[in-house]
Amino acid sequence: MSRKTGRNGRRIGALLVVAGAVAAGIILAVQRNHTVTPAPTVVADRGEVTRVVATTGTVEPAATLGLAFGVNGTVASVSVRPGNRVTKGQALAALDGAGAADDVTDAEAALSEAQSRLTEARSVSVSTTASATACARPKAAAAGPCATRGYPDTGGDPVLTAEQQVHRAAHRVEEAEEALKGTTLKAPIAGTVLAVEGSVGDHVQRGSTFVSLADTYAMRVRAAFPEADAVALETGQSATITPAGSDGTYAGEVVQVDPVGTSDGTLVRYGVLLSVAHPPSDLLVGQSAQVEVRTGQVDSALRVPSTAVHDVSGDSGTVLMRSGGKPVERTVTLGLRGDEYTEITGGLIEGDQVVRFR
Repeated sequence: MSRKTGRNGRRIGALLVVAGAVAAGIILAVQRNHTVTPAPTVVADRGEVTRVVATTGTVEPAATLGLAFGVNGTVASVSVRPGNRVTKGQALAALDGAGAADDVTDAEAALSEAQSRLTEARSVSVSTTASATACARPKAAAAGPCATRGYPDTGGDPVLTAEQQVHRAAHRVEEAEEALKGTTLKAPIAGTVLAVEGSVGDHVQRGSTFVSLADTYAMRVRAAFPEADAVALETGQSATITPAGSDGTYAGEVVQVDPVGTSDGTLVRYGVLLSVAHPPSDLLVGQSAQVEVRTGQVDSALRVPSTAVHDVSGDSGTVLMRSGGKPVERTVTLGLRGDEYTEITGGLIEGDQVVRFR
């Protein structure tokens, strides 16, 4: 064998030794990386167990009113624009009320005249009654002829006629005053103007909405929950509402759960309406908000982290007890299954150690 061949053989052998050493190192590293770390244990303790369902909703006013003038007319002034906050009783817009004011004046004059005629009719009636009484006496009857009832006026009772005229005139005054009042549009509640449907110079019809006003002092949130969450919702449940772009959260309450769901073809959702307690002044109509509703709560419950419970079936499940040696499975009875903790109603006592799974 040549020297060259011997050298090559020695080189190949050395390479094989190095490769073997590298492979052994890789295997050792892999084994170290796959060393099983004991699962952490937790202690069964007492505390609050809660269950929360969440979704995103839209802010809307508690009430929206369409305000209209009480008469036809031409717009003389508009005092607000969309976005303005107004107080109850504040004037929002007005029509040219000159004609309506003249109608009130005319109606009041007609009423005054009718009242004068009634006073005169009553005076005549008193005189006629006195004369009839005098004629009824024997001496007066013997002295000469007396007027008989119904002569010379054979018509109806003049006092009753005058009273009816006064009644009709008073009614016309009320109508005229109501028409004059209808030329001014006032806010029946405090709120925010959403829309103004006209401007100065426009001719408007009685009953046609001119200003849309929202009760933004009593805001609410409309949301839709998947049916899996909706089954746990009911009126009166407390909620937390976080408007988009806001760092603040506000208390809320479920006030309505729709009895019928709507489907988008893959998922059925149920509409839910929530009130907002003490809404901030900068809360916007149409603003999105995160909604969390507390659907279950148990105070001072015996509990373990929900990750420590497995093989759940109905109101029972399994936990791994850590007591010295090898973990032992134990069946436990479950109460409220919350988002972070699960209530244990049987099978454990306070202080027991159980394995928490990742």
